[in-house]
Amino acid sequence: MEESLTDLKLINEALEKKFAQTQAKAMNPLALAYIGDGIFSDTVRKYLIGCGQQNVNLMTKASISYVRASAQAQIIHALIPELTEDELRIVKRGRNVHSQVPKNASAADYCYATGFEALLGYLHLSGEPQRLEDLMVKSIAIINQLKP
Repeated sequence: MEESLTDLKLINEALEKKFAQTQAKAMNPLALAYIGDGIFSDTVRKYLIGCGQQNVNLMTKASISYVRASAQAQIIHALIPELTEDELRIVKRGRNVHSQVPKNASAADYCYATGFEALLGYLHLSGEPQRLEDLMVKSIAIINQLKP
Protein backbone atom coordinates (compact mmCIF):
# COMPACT_ATOMS: atom_id res chain seq x y z
CA MET A 1 0.00 0.00 0.00
CA GLU A 2 1.64 3.20 -1.15
CA GLU A 3 1.20 6.33 0.89
CA SER A 4 1.37 9.71 -0.70
CA LEU A 5 3.97 12.16 0.49
CA THR A 6 1.15 14.60 1.27
CA ASP A 7 -0.44 12.08 3.65
CA LEU A 8 2.87 11.45 5.41
CA LYS A 9 3.51 15.17 5.68
CA LEU A 10 0.07 15.77 7.23
CA ILE A 11 0.59 12.93 9.69
CA ASN A 12 3.99 14.29 10.73
CA GLU A 13 2.59 17.81 11.11
CA ALA A 14 -0.18 16.53 13.38
CA LEU A 15 2.27 14.50 15.48
CA GLU A 16 4.72 17.38 15.82
CA LYS A 17 2.16 20.11 16.44
CA LYS A 18 3.08 22.42 19.28
CA PHE A 19 0.48 24.20 21.37
CA ALA A 20 0.84 27.46 23.25
CA GLN A 21 -0.23 27.36 26.88
CA THR A 22 -3.26 29.47 26.02
CA GLN A 23 -4.27 26.94 23.35
CA ALA A 24 -3.81 23.99 25.70
CA LYS A 25 -5.78 25.79 28.45
CA ALA A 26 -8.67 26.35 26.06
CA MET A 27 -8.95 22.68 25.03
CA ASN A 28 -11.81 20.45 26.07
CA PRO A 29 -10.81 18.92 29.44
CA LEU A 30 -11.82 15.47 28.19
CA ALA A 31 -9.42 15.85 25.25
CA LEU A 32 -6.66 16.74 27.71
CA ALA A 33 -7.62 13.77 29.89
CA TYR A 34 -7.60 11.50 26.83
CA ILE A 35 -3.95 12.23 26.11
CA GLY A 36 -3.04 12.39 29.81
CA ASP A 37 -4.45 8.90 30.35
CA GLY A 38 -2.26 7.47 27.60
CA ILE A 39 0.84 9.27 28.82
CA PHE A 40 0.42 8.11 32.42
CA SER A 41 -0.35 4.55 31.38
CA ASP A 42 2.76 4.49 29.19
CA THR A 43 4.89 5.89 32.02
CA VAL A 44 3.61 3.26 34.47
CA ARG A 45 4.39 0.51 31.96
CA LYS A 46 7.93 1.84 31.47
CA TYR A 47 8.35 1.99 35.24
CA LEU A 48 7.24 -1.63 35.71
CA ILE A 49 9.57 -2.86 32.99
CA GLY A 50 12.36 -0.72 34.45
CA CYS A 51 11.81 -2.46 37.80
CA GLY A 52 12.67 -5.74 36.09
CA GLN A 53 9.18 -7.07 35.57
CA GLN A 54 8.87 -9.32 32.52
CA ASN A 55 5.61 -11.19 33.03
CA VAL A 56 2.92 -9.38 31.03
CA ASN A 57 0.07 -10.71 33.18
CA LEU A 58 1.74 -9.48 36.35
CA MET A 59 2.57 -6.13 34.77
CA THR A 60 -1.03 -5.68 33.68
CA LYS A 61 -2.29 -6.42 37.19
CA ALA A 62 0.35 -4.17 38.75
CA SER A 63 -0.38 -1.28 36.40
CA ILE A 64 -4.03 -1.28 37.44
CA SER A 65 -3.00 -0.25 40.95
CA TYR A 66 -1.56 2.96 39.45
CA VAL A 67 -4.03 3.84 36.71
CA ARG A 68 -7.41 3.02 38.26
CA ALA A 69 -9.62 5.98 39.12
CA SER A 70 -9.31 5.56 42.90
CA ALA A 71 -5.49 5.61 42.68
CA GLN A 72 -5.47 8.67 40.46
CA ALA A 73 -7.88 10.42 42.84
CA GLN A 74 -5.47 9.73 45.71
CA ILE A 75 -2.59 11.03 43.60
CA ILE A 76 -4.26 14.32 42.74
CA HIS A 77 -5.35 14.90 46.35
CA ALA A 78 -1.71 14.47 47.41
CA LEU A 79 -0.40 16.72 44.63
CA ILE A 80 -2.88 19.60 45.00
CA PRO A 81 -0.81 21.54 47.59
CA GLU A 82 2.11 21.86 45.18
CA LEU A 83 0.20 22.73 42.01
CA THR A 84 0.34 26.18 40.46
CA GLU A 85 -2.85 28.21 40.06
CA ASP A 86 -2.97 27.37 36.33
CA GLU A 87 -2.47 23.66 37.03
CA LEU A 88 -5.16 23.68 39.70
CA ARG A 89 -7.54 25.39 37.28
CA ILE A 90 -6.96 22.59 34.74
CA VAL A 91 -7.57 19.94 37.41
CA LYS A 92 -10.83 21.63 38.43
CA ARG A 93 -11.99 21.89 34.82
CA GLY A 94 -11.26 18.20 34.29
CA ARG A 95 -12.90 17.26 37.57
CA ASN A 96 -16.05 19.21 36.79
CA VAL A 97 -16.65 17.95 33.24
CA HIS A 98 -19.59 15.59 32.88
CA SER A 99 -18.83 12.16 31.48
CA GLN A 100 -19.98 8.56 31.86
CA VAL A 101 -18.60 7.01 35.05
CA PRO A 102 -17.46 3.38 34.67
CA LYS A 103 -19.11 0.74 36.85
CA ASN A 104 -15.88 -0.03 38.69
CA ALA A 105 -15.29 3.54 39.92
CA SER A 106 -17.04 5.92 42.26
CA ALA A 107 -18.26 9.16 40.70
CA ALA A 108 -16.03 11.27 42.96
CA ASP A 109 -12.91 9.23 42.23
CA TYR A 110 -13.62 9.29 38.51
CA CYS A 111 -14.03 13.07 38.51
CA TYR A 112 -10.73 13.61 40.31
CA ALA A 113 -9.00 11.04 38.09
CA THR A 114 -10.22 12.95 35.05
CA GLY A 115 -8.79 16.13 36.58
CA PHE A 116 -5.44 14.39 37.12
CA GLU A 117 -5.35 13.09 33.55
CA ALA A 118 -6.35 16.52 32.18
CA LEU A 119 -3.42 18.05 34.05
CA LEU A 120 -0.99 15.56 32.53
CA GLY A 121 -2.42 16.15 29.06
CA TYR A 122 -2.16 19.91 29.52
CA LEU A 123 1.48 19.72 30.62
CA HIS A 124 2.33 17.47 27.69
CA LEU A 125 0.61 19.55 25.04
CA SER A 126 1.76 22.91 26.41
CA GLY A 127 5.40 21.82 26.25
CA GLU A 128 6.30 21.37 29.91
CA PRO A 129 8.06 17.98 29.82
CA GLN A 130 10.10 18.48 33.01
CA ARG A 131 7.07 19.44 35.09
CA LEU A 132 5.14 16.53 33.56
CA GLU A 133 7.92 14.09 34.40
CA ASP A 134 8.27 15.44 37.95
CA LEU A 135 4.55 15.01 38.66
CA MET A 136 4.44 11.52 37.15
CA VAL A 137 7.42 10.39 39.23
CA LYS A 138 5.76 11.79 42.35
CA SER A 139 2.51 10.08 41.32
CA ILE A 140 4.16 6.68 41.13
CA ALA A 141 5.86 7.30 44.48
CA ILE A 142 2.51 8.22 46.07
CA ILE A 143 0.95 4.93 45.00
CA ASN A 144 4.05 2.98 46.04
CA GLN A 145 3.76 4.49 49.55
CA LEU A 146 0.09 3.47 49.77
CA LYS A 147 0.75 -0.17 48.90
CA PRO A 148 0.71 -2.64 51.79
